[in-house]
Amino acid sequence: MSELMITPVFQTHADQLKVSVYATREEMGKAAAAEAVRSLQQRLRTQERVRVIFAAAPSQNEFLQALMEAADVEWGRVEAFHMDEYIGLSRTAEQSFARFVEERVIQAAEPGLNAWHPLNGKAEPAVECRRYEELLRERPIDFVFMGIGENGHIAFNDPPVADFADQAWVKPVELDEACRQQQVNDGCFPSFDEVPTHALTLTVPALMSGTELFCMVPGPTKKQAVYNTVNGKISEACPASILRTHPRCTLYVDLAAWGEMNEHEPPLK
Repeated sequence: MSELMITPVFQTHADQLKVSVYATREEMGKAAAAEAVRSLQQRLRTQERVRVIFAAAPSQNEFLQALMEAADVEWGRVEAFHMDEYIGLSRTAEQSFARFVEERVIQAAEPGLNAWHPLNGKAEPAVECRRYEELLRERPIDFVFMGIGENGHIAFNDPPVADFADQAWVKPVELDEACRQQQVNDGCFPSFDEVPTHALTLTVPALMSGTELFCMVPGPTKKQAVYNTVNGKISEACPASILRTHPRCTLYVDLAAWGEMNEHEPPLK
């Protein structure tokens, strides 16, 4: 993995959150993947199976490509989940998050994963939430590979529905307009009206239950969200700000996402 070891241009901390800034999104993705591989290898030396939650978004592309190109991960001992899915969308639909993970992770893993648990957006939401929560709670979650939305969301926990003390681990939510517009900005849907209005999402406590979190956030459209996450108040107004309370979470960003407003202003301690 030495060829993937890339030095960040800047590192800092915000409370417990480690922040690593890289020159480009490609370097960010490769560096995050190299560290994720090392963590996966270490965990697999001490336990039989590792459980991972994946995000499904274009922001994860460079990370996932580098991760799946690594030849020294025993994917046959990895159990995979993902963190959200549109209600009413078929698993075979182009915009399905289950399909995203299947194409970039499941099909690329050799000789195949130990288990893969896709969310079913066509199922009755309450029933599917209970089913998926039961699967998640069977054993501890080892790793969460995630991003941050333009409105500061993690998974589909937008500011209006995010709850840091949520009792559920999976719930149906209504997506706010900023979240739906991001799906258009990312090229996932051709127009705002075509973006589904509701989704299933893992809640904030479910994501925060992971032993180690890797959060990859590239691109200029994420500047405000990154700034609020690192420098703002820890609040549901910016759901990603909760990452500053996790004992083992690293935020990987490129210079485009870090932005000028972060360059000369230290994060809150």
